[in-house]
Amino acid sequence: MAQRRPIHAVTTWVRRQPPKVKAFLAVVSGMAALVLLRFVVHDHDNLFVAAEAVHSIGISVLIYKLLKEKTCAGLSLKSQDLTAIFLAVRLYCSLVMEYDIHTVLDLATLGTTLFVIYMIRFKLKSSYMEDKDNFATSYVVVPCALLALFIHPTTSHYFLHRIFWAFCVYLEAVSVLPQLRVMQNTKIVEPFTAHYVFALGVARFLSCAHWVLQVIDSRGQLLTALGYGLWPSMVLISEIVQTFILADFCYYYVKSVFGGQLVLRLPSGVV
Repeated sequence: MAQRRPIHAVTTWVRRQPPKVKAFLAVVSGMAALVLLRFVVHDHDNLFVAAEAVHSIGISVLIYKLLKEKTCAGLSLKSQDLTAIFLAVRLYCSLVMEYDIHTVLDLATLGTTLFVIYMIRFKLKSSYMEDKDNFATSYVVVPCALLALFIHPTTSHYFLHRIFWAFCVYLEAVSVLPQLRVMQNTKIVEPFTAHYVFALGVARFLSCAHWVLQVIDSRGQLLTALGYGLWPSMVLISEIVQTFILADFCYYYVKSVFGGQLVLRLPSGVV
């Protein structure tokens, strides 16, 4: 109990601050974490591998929930569909553009994601909260496709491959939005779903840290290698956007864990 008091005092103080102060604290915390990772992790390319590993752990938690509890309540099928789409596109781009460890990781993550989709769509369809999963995916897929058509890598790869590459980057940044809508509609998030979304938040932060630190280490040369124009900036913006989309939820998740709550209850306006 004594250990929880300082944490409770800090979270209470943060909660009472105006939105601008909270945003400033979030940025400062993120920068402090980046500085720590830069000195702790020597090969910053490992951060991307770690991000994929954490994502896989999150999906494993989902599979455990589906197999043990025989319910998919609280999960967004649309988020899983979007995840499968961007993973499939990224896997294709990786196969034709650069075959490496990322290809293997994406293949494993896509396989487990497809299994989750199969369980929700067929085996556990009766527990699927379709009325809560009401996010219109066309609102993100179409803009991502249009954005990829106009802003994409300027490398020497085939034109269509460069568009696919940009599309999967943009779609990944917003693929979690349907899941956040489900949680917004229910306001109560059971433990396994909360663990999964938190894992996504950690994975997105590690991925963002990978790109930022790689740019710093290369003194901007990485951006040049990605091409010219708006594309290099859009890669970084996409990574930052997908990190901040989940930042608010991760805050309440950590607060709930330290508070000893098994079920996460989200205040109005969160996610």
